[in-house]
Amino acid sequence: MKYMNANEILPVCLVEELQKYIQAGYLYIPAKAEQHKAWGEVSGYRKELEDRNKKIISEYKQGVSMEELADYYRLSVYAVRKIIYQK
Repeated sequence: MKYMNANEILPVCLVEELQKYIQAGYLYIPAKAEQHKAWGEVSGYRKELEDRNKKIISEYKQGVSMEELADYYRLSVYAVRKIIYQK
């Protein structure tokens, strides 16, 4: 999250109104519900994990053992098992 100086982006009257409630502190302003992005959506990491998990499932169905998959993807056998049986 990038912090911004209120004096640089808000009108003076709004800064003065906010200063009645908080001064020299940090104020989090959440995004509107319709603009909220799910975890990993902005960075693309969610898609990356989905692709990896599909690959793990496919390789398992082709006969690769859970232990081999865990070693290759640097995951625990428990994590691989969760991925395979998630659906």
